[in-house]
Amino acid sequence: MFTHDDLWNAIENLARKNNMTCSALARISGLDPTTFNKSKRASKYGQPRWLSMETIAKVLTATNTSADQFADMFPCNNPQHHR
Repeated sequence: MFTHDDLWNAIENLARKNNMTCSALARISGLDPTTFNKSKRASKYGQPRWLSMETIAKVLTATNTSADQFADMFPCNNPQHHR
């Protein structure tokens, strides 16, 4: 199982892996550049905002990243995080 923070950390890691900012990652994925801003990760009431599968698919396609590669960016799937 992964958390809301795990998902956002994976997005940040994917951006870093591709030598770009989260804003650039959003742009190359055909999304609004503010999509991944920290201010948009929760609603004005503090409820976590989760990314849709459509958004994740766009990001993976734009970066030529497989679902397995993306899953490896989550602590629950990466043995290096369990040391």
